[in-house]
Amino acid sequence: MREALVDVGAIARNVEALRNGENAMVIVKANGYGHGAVESARAALEGGASWLGVVDLDEALELRNAGITAPVLAWIHDPATDFAEAVSRDIDLGVNYVGQLEQIAASEGRANVQVKLDTGLGRNGVPEGEWQAFFARAAAMEADGSIRVRGLFSHLSSAGSAVDQQHLARFSSAIEQARAAGLDPEHIHLTATGGTLQLPAGHFTMVRIGIGAYGLTPFEQGETVPVPLTPAMQVSASVVNVKRVAAGAGLSYGHTYVAERDTTVALVPLGYFDGMPRHASNAAPVSINGETYRVSGRIAMDQFIVDVGDASVAVGDRAIVFGDPADGVPTANDWAAAADTINYEIVTRIGPRVVRRYER
Repeated sequence: MREALVDVGAIARNVEALRNGENAMVIVKANGYGHGAVESARAALEGGASWLGVVDLDEALELRNAGITAPVLAWIHDPATDFAEAVSRDIDLGVNYVGQLEQIAASEGRANVQVKLDTGLGRNGVPEGEWQAFFARAAAMEADGSIRVRGLFSHLSSAGSAVDQQHLARFSSAIEQARAAGLDPEHIHLTATGGTLQLPAGHFTMVRIGIGAYGLTPFEQGETVPVPLTPAMQVSASVVNVKRVAAGAGLSYGHTYVAERDTTVALVPLGYFDGMPRHASNAAPVSINGETYRVSGRIAMDQFIVDVGDASVAVGDRAIVFGDPADGVPTANDWAAAADTINYEIVTRIGPRVVRRYER
């Protein structure tokens, strides 16, 4: 009934186009941005990715337990995390402060770490004022064999902006300081999809590809992506009820939509539990039988209504919420605009009742 059809071939092609022959880490966190982590990871590797990126160890272990042996980096850790399994299963650990480095080094075996640096985003990462001391401590630990510093990385705030030139300058300074402390990191990465496309000077030894792998733009509405991308997910559901209502009838909670004339309404079993943002009520587009309509009334937890006028719509017809615009259907960007959010949120919110099905 509710389905997210994911084209893994599109993910592979998107990765190949975006990395453009460069060494690339593809991010499959948050269940592969809602597309399915394991399937997205395999498609990314098919497209030439050499690394996979996730947020935490649970996500990393999901890949390992699925038989994926490619290099994996996980970079956010609960302070109660036991790093022993990560070390034993060859998962690189992002490190953000000295105490975390000490905790990882205490695990049995030699841990591979990549140092996250705060170059101006203000989130995770070693602050600039602590770099010199941190690198000195990391070099000492590497010398005693408890860790291996395999990488340095940071994250931009808004790819292509003047602010990101400052990020780039700080990151370049950090690399010099790390090397001066005796570290020789193999993997140095800064840019996500947007920076990969707009900031070539920030590519270093590896680029990171996130939202672009799934065929979606990281840019503001109207900005052009300079490589061809194919949205990999189509979300749809069967129409489960159709009825005629009279002019003046109110639809859904609060009657924020009132029929202007006698009309037909179709009920679609997708709601905010399934990832349809309530803020998109009365605004988001839906395609049924090749025609595009609007959500009519408030989106509820499990369903929304579409006023289809006098069109011939029947129970069992497919309502496509978003997909590839080449198919003449609405996009995740359209839903993002309707909800005043970003396409990242639209695809990652798709809930567990929506069955993922994979094709190529």
